Amino acid sequence: MYVPGFITVRSNSSRLPSKCFLSFGNECNVLEHIVRRAKHFKIDPIICTSTDSSDNLIEELAKREDVKCFRGPLINKLQRWADCAVHFNLKAFHTVDADDPFFDGDEMKRSFKLLLSENLDVVGPTIESSEGDASVGYSIKTETVLRALKGLKPDTDTEMMWFFLDKLKSLKKEVLPSNSKNKLKLRLTLDYEEDYWLLESIRKIVGNLASRKDIEKLFIKNPDLYKINWFRNTEWKVAQNLKNI
Repeated sequence: MYVPGFITVRSNSSRLPSKCFLSFGNECNVLEHIVRRAKHFKIDPIICTSTDSSDNLIEELAKREDVKCFRGPLINKLQRWADCAVHFNLKAFHTVDADDPFFDGDEMKRSFKLLLSENLDVVGPTIESSEGDASVGYSIKTETVLRALKGLKPDTDTEMMWFFLDKLKSLKKEVLPSNSKNKLKLRLTLDYEEDYWLLESIRKIVGNLASRKDIEKLFIKNPDLYKINWFRNTEWKVAQNLKNI
């Protein structure tokens, strides 16, 4: 099954500047790691960034890694996705957030398969992923994104894209059922300095291409590990909610 993965990334970040270029082992940075992890799971990485000059280095990285790259609107992420999908003639895609370096490629494939087999418009992340474990993104049909864009001004900020998707009438959406038996406190998204400390610790212990099962085993054996950055989760959720207002 062919799964196109839109690696959504910008170089500007107020909380952790240029986080996609932070070192992440094996002589690579976070974004290079994301690309290589996608390839490892046989997901076709398509870097989806903006036309802003601040993101020129991202396009250069895509050329070095020999992967597709599309540049679109700065703040209208939905439009960027739609234009990227149309450009590459894709009827659907999965979102790979560049903030989530230990995403689960197998979960992404499961999400994409559910989207196609059940003829859905959107498959949302598992509850655990949405709460911070950052294992899987959204599987979305291009037609659905185009519908969500109707009536929106071109300069609309669609960073919180689910807010616009959920407004669609008769939206056929499912949340990906959890596939994990372990209910662990995991914050594996990269927004704050403490997140980077934890993610780097994980990488050094289990490696860049570690499976999610290996990562879960690490947290089970080290029950206090989550404390490095878990306190940031409340702040992160508040920020997410404020963006929806």
